[in-house]
Amino acid sequence: MAEQPHVPEIKVIATNRAARHNYVLSDTFEAGIVLRGSEVKALRESKVQIVDAFAQLSGGELWLHNLHVAPYSFSQSYSGHDPLRVRKLLLNRRELEKIRRKQLSDRLNIVPLRIYFKDGKAKVEIALAKGKTKGDRRQDIAKRDADRDARNAMGRALKYGG
Repeated sequence: MAEQPHVPEIKVIATNRAARHNYVLSDTFEAGIVLRGSEVKALRESKVQIVDAFAQLSGGELWLHNLHVAPYSFSQSYSGHDPLRVRKLLLNRRELEKIRRKQLSDRLNIVPLRIYFKDGKAKVEIALAKGKTKGDRRQDIAKRDADRDARNAMGRALKYGG
């Protein structure tokens, strides 16, 4: 009997829905995240806010800023963690170099899209992103409205025959 291939179990903790609204996303990367003990437990409780977070290259390493991980509810006051601590992201050297080159040439931001556990390890999906202008956002809203109106018209035509 053939062995079944291992399918990683993914449990999404938090998503950054505002990133898709405010940025045009290009390349995405999966990065590990360096956490302290109580931070892992707080993540398992989904006590995290990712909306204001961003990543920054510094000294050849990638760091995650403004990720708010609330203290674990059962931790002691002296053994907790700083909620807004700067956390290191783990990528291989080739990925870091690719991010650095694209960020410098195209003036892109690095935004986290979601945080999840994959096979028990905390991961962050990050993307290279270019900020949308007000006009770009308005165009997206107009396109979404037009698509919804077209779907509704098609549904009415099918329902009422015409």
